[in-house]
Amino acid sequence: MDINFNKNEDYNKLLLSELKSKLLKVKLGGGKSRIEKQHAQGKMTARERVDYLLDDKRPSLEIAAFAGENMYIDHGGCPSGGVVVKIGYVKGKLCVVVANDATVKAGAWFPITGKKNLRAQEIAIENKLPIIYLVDSAGVYLPMQDEIFPDKEHFGRIFRNNAVMSSLGITQIAAVMGSCVAGGAYLPIMSDEALIVDKTGSIFLAGSYLVKAAIGETIDNETLGGATTHCEISGVTDYKAKNDKHALDTIKNIVDKIGDYNKAGFNRIEPQKPKDNPKDIYGLIPKSRADQYDMHEVIKRLVDNSEYEEYKAGYGQTIITCYARIDGWAVGIVANQRKLVKTRQGEMQFGGVIYNDSADKATRFIANCNQKKIPLVFLQDVTGFMVGSKSEHNGIIKDGAKMVNAVSNSVVPKFTVIVGNSYGAGNYAMCGKAYDPRLIVSWPSAELAVMGGNSAAKVLLQIEKASLEKQGQNITSEKEKDLYNKIKARYDNQVSPYYAAARIWTDAVIDPLNTREWVSMGIEAANHSPIEKPFNMGLLQV
Repeated sequence: MDINFNKNEDYNKLLLSELKSKLLKVKLGGGKSRIEKQHAQGKMTARERVDYLLDDKRPSLEIAAFAGENMYIDHGGCPSGGVVVKIGYVKGKLCVVVANDATVKAGAWFPITGKKNLRAQEIAIENKLPIIYLVDSAGVYLPMQDEIFPDKEHFGRIFRNNAVMSSLGITQIAAVMGSCVAGGAYLPIMSDEALIVDKTGSIFLAGSYLVKAAIGETIDNETLGGATTHCEISGVTDYKAKNDKHALDTIKNIVDKIGDYNKAGFNRIEPQKPKDNPKDIYGLIPKSRADQYDMHEVIKRLVDNSEYEEYKAGYGQTIITCYARIDGWAVGIVANQRKLVKTRQGEMQFGGVIYNDSADKATRFIANCNQKKIPLVFLQDVTGFMVGSKSEHNGIIKDGAKMVNAVSNSVVPKFTVIVGNSYGAGNYAMCGKAYDPRLIVSWPSAELAVMGGNSAAKVLLQIEKASLEKQGQNITSEKEKDLYNKIKARYDNQVSPYYAAARIWTDAVIDPLNTREWVSMGIEAANHSPIEKPFNMGLLQV
């Protein structure tokens, strides 16, 4: 290994250490004192509930752990969006589990909480997975009600999705393990089966104080909407549990009886580990996002037996297209090549840039995978499409449009891994969030933005300078440098993978070594949902 490999390895392991540190902090939710308070009430925390429910020694995927990161600072923050979401196994069946974290503002819904809950339901709907809600929430966070209550993708969409999932035959189970008030009370009742924990769970449209104020009735919360009331008088809930563990054990027993599912039929054989050491990835990914490397070497460390069949290897070389297996599943990989390549005509093409020929190749490969019912995996490290007169005259816009069209209309499941750069229209063509990947994750080395930090900072600097000079200010070279540094720092914060993850533009920031697990479980989930329509690109045929 050369010195650059060692430098890269040190840098990427530092990024990994930062990731692990951030995850440890996130897992504390509202903090140790609030966790202790939860325990004092005889309740498990959201994470303890989820861990107890999921099968031991089976993998799970946490969705949007960094939701809300460094957001809502003026409101005390909202770690992990105030809700824990995992895809995992319950009695051997793959499920989505959603648990309100009552240590964060009593489980109240911030805007990002709504977005995260909707993402969980989207995953369940797309993959036809059973979904389990562990409810412990004070309802909408009132100081921000205008950002969570009335719009299409707000709080009410949750209940609309409950109804849609019911019509699709997707199992929904809800356990009320704490507060469940106002509009939130509809969620468990719109589920197929509902449980409530005695003495700690409660469901009502209005609590005792509001009832007193509204109609003058004096009543305590337990009599108004506790477990005995709803299991023996109203019939709103189906099971009364003695405590949290009893409720979770009951859910396990219910899930254990669910029948088998119709399969999409994606190809899988006995998994094999990569021959090339996956840990080499830390040394292969360069510290600088401008440096080059060979994406083939990364692919070898992600796929079974380090083997792949490359499609059109000598053509359109700034995109790699190949068939391979990941954890036994057949996949089609579309990856940006970050190495400077030379065409047969002797022209040099910049790594990470999508040219006419690479867009054409990717489009054809995507169409092939759809025809063969092979899931697609996108490895993004892209700066965008090639610009300039030659590309424009060759129709780069049309070739790029065809690639975007193929990605948009794909009927096979898509999975996106942001390895490095994810800039501009390159993000779109390589199946960014807007193009419905079943799962989208980034490595700690990722950057998501309209353009790279240096270029963007220079453009923004010129705009800022012009504005200040119009105001009569003299911009010295020293002041210009100071302005640039401030703009660059602000922009760099926005391109961080954690900034994207906080807003659920991605589902997670992951250790590169966990990529195979995310793709494998993602395809397993997608296999629950048979493909129901043919691939069709409409007017923009290949």
